[in-house]
Amino acid sequence: MSLVDTVVDHVAEHHDGMLFDLVFAIAWVTVVTLLFRGFGAPQLVYYGALAAGVVAYYGFVASLEYARESSGK
Repeated sequence: MSLVDTVVDHVAEHHDGMLFDLVFAIAWVTVVTLLFRGFGAPQLVYYGALAAGVVAYYGFVASLEYARESSGK
C-alpha cells in the first residue's frame, strides 16, 4: 500500500472525528482571540489560553462520552 492509499484510508475511517476536532479547534481559537485580543491581554496570557484548549478539548470529549454512557446509548 502506498502512502497516499494509507492516508486516504485513514481519513475515510476517521473523517467524523477529524471534522469534530477541526471545528472545536477553530471555535476555540476564534473565541480566545476575540476575548484576549479585544481586551488587550498580554501575549503570554493569550498563548496560555490557547494551550488550555487542549485540556478543554479532552474534558469536553470525556464529558460527551460520560453523557452517552449515562443515557444508555
